[in-house]
Amino acid sequence: MAENASHDAHTTGTQAPGGAAEHGSSFPPFDTEHFSSQLIWLALIFGALYLLMSRVALPRVAGILKDRGDKISGDLGAAKAAQAKAEASGVELEKTLAEAKAKAQGMGQEAHARLAAETETKRKALEGELNAKLAAAEAQIADTKAKAMSNVETIAKDTAAAIVEHITGKPADPQKIAAAMANAKA
Repeated sequence: MAENASHDAHTTGTQAPGGAAEHGSSFPPFDTEHFSSQLIWLALIFGALYLLMSRVALPRVAGILKDRGDKISGDLGAAKAAQAKAEASGVELEKTLAEAKAKAQGMGQEAHARLAAETETKRKALEGELNAKLAAAEAQIADTKAKAMSNVETIAKDTAAAIVEHITGKPADPQKIAAAMANAKA
């Protein structure tokens, strides 16, 4: 039993059982005995991966990148063309708006001038009619006034004769009434 205890004391420690110390070997990738075969496998696998990447994966990636680049270039070209077209349309629209605005202002001024001329013509015609009517009315008033004034003298003579006859009871002398009227006018 004492031997077992010394054997147990010997195996305890930091080394793993069945470790390199018991077998006399190190970690396989760093073991120089296997180093040449690992280099051969490394070269074979690297070569196979290089061929696989250069023949299959990289051409696909390059094709995808080229397609994307072409699509982006095409889209940018189309966008620039559309922008140029939009700017040209904007300039043409501004030109059309300016022409339409000028035409509308011209039409407005023309209509204003035409209406002013028509209004002036109508005003002059109406003034002519009103002046003619006013002249006719003034002539009629003057005629009526002249008739009234000629009748006033006759009415005054008749009224004076009637008053004298009413007061005196005798008919009045027309010559005396005419003389009294002439003195009253003077």
